[in-house]
Amino acid sequence: MAVNSIQLGQVWRSEADGQDYLVTKVYNEVFSQFAMLRLAGITAPEAPTIRVKVTKSPEGATLPGYAFTQEGSF
Repeated sequence: MAVNSIQLGQVWRSEADGQDYLVTKVYNEVFSQFAMLRLAGITAPEAPTIRVKVTKSPEGATLPGYAFTQEGSF
C-alpha cells in the first residue's frame, strides 16, 4: 500500500517475518530517499536499525518488502 510520504513514527509490517517496524529517520542521498526502520517492541532500543530505499510511484511512496499498517493516510 502506498502513502503520500514516508514519515517519522509510521509503522510498517515486514512481509518476510510479519513483525512491525517503526520509521525512525527519513533522509535523502543524492537522488534517492531512504528510511531507517527499527523493530517496534519491548526490546526495540537494543534492536539494530534497517535501512530501506523508498520507492516512489504515481500512487505514492512505499517501502519494498513492507506493508503500511496504520489506518489513517498521511
